[in-house]
Amino acid sequence: MATYRLGSSGEEVRQIQVKLQTQGLYRGPIDGAFGGGTEAAVKTFQQKAGLEVDGAIGPITWKALFNAKIPAPSLFSKPLAYRCLALTGAFETNSGFPDCFAGLSGNFDGQGISFGVCQWNFGQGSLQPLLKEMIVQHPDIVQSIFRQQHDVLTTALNGGKRELMSFAASIQHPVRHTINEPWRGMFKSLGRTGEFQTIEQKYAATLYQSALDLCSDFGLWSQRAAALMFDIKVQNGSIRDLTRAQILADFASLATGLPRAALEMEKMKIVANRRAEAANSRWVEDVRTRKLCIANGEGIVHGVRYNLEEQFGITLTK
Repeated sequence: MATYRLGSSGEEVRQIQVKLQTQGLYRGPIDGAFGGGTEAAVKTFQQKAGLEVDGAIGPITWKALFNAKIPAPSLFSKPLAYRCLALTGAFETNSGFPDCFAGLSGNFDGQGISFGVCQWNFGQGSLQPLLKEMIVQHPDIVQSIFRQQHDVLTTALNGGKRELMSFAASIQHPVRHTINEPWRGMFKSLGRTGEFQTIEQKYAATLYQSALDLCSDFGLWSQRAAALMFDIKVQNGSIRDLTRAQILADFASLATGLPRAALEMEKMKIVANRRAEAANSRWVEDVRTRKLCIANGEGIVHGVRYNLEEQFGITLTK
């Protein structure tokens, strides 16, 4: 049964915010992101309605609020590849679905600009193909968004890497690495278009297939394992030979006779910990937290609580 709580996002959360706003209980933005303001408004509603005050919208609170049966999140109807993309996008951008598709950050990591659900970037040359394809396939949309800055963008994309990185530096704060307006608004607008999101899904498809190949390599079969391996492909690239050997050695030491689901979880925890230990020392704990959240099916990442089954429909089933 669906439950909407702190960290949830999407159209259903937007509906909750609108309903609470009409009752004078919510004064924040109608952004589809279940944050502290939404939670406080839900608690006030629950208190007034004589319900358990837990700040979460489950079947009982939804019925009291809308006089209807609680719906499953619209994300649940999407293919598993899309749901894995939304989960990793939430981690990468600190934004819930669907705003994660418009995630934007500056040169904090030396990559110039990172953009989109998988944070494709200029430094590694992964973002340029998406932007160029959008310009070729939907020139009218790109022109309508970037307007007088359109030629600046296309010139930068067609220049060499040094020119492109110089362009990236010119449109962001030199210390905080936040993208300056109007560029921030223009890029975010681009990421919110269905056309650019389709291109993002196309480029993520190769990563997802590689994630499934990794699942097969390690004998993993669940939806959650697919999400774990996809997150590894996006955040970490892959699993190197030494780490692979360590993982397989750890697998061999697992107790025999474990139920299938329990064995799957133990294997995913091993993969999570070993891949984290192989990361740059600066990012080890960030990698570990993300990967164990997926392996366990829930956890807190960057201060946001996640439940994979409730929020993304990603389960420990095939």
